[in-house]
Amino acid sequence: MPAESEIGCKLCHSDNRSAFSSEIAIHFPGLDGLNKPIVWVFPKISICLDCGFAEFMAPEEQLRMLLAAAAVERDFASLPITPAILGR
Repeated sequence: MPAESEIGCKLCHSDNRSAFSSEIAIHFPGLDGLNKPIVWVFPKISICLDCGFAEFMAPEEQLRMLLAAAAVERDFASLPITPAILGR
């Protein structure tokens, strides 16, 4: 991510941005997400101090975890719903 002084805010175009250390817990959506582990990331986050727009990049290891979980979710969603799958 470019230093906060290199480019303005993507939302309001202000130059009043600053970088912070962060701790972010990424939860998977929906009720099924409650059964999946939280993916923790600790990125540097750039925040516009005028409008609050924030951005960060997920580290490669956590990005792989998110991709793997999303792939499993897509594969499961593509299965036909049959009585055997539903346990009937």
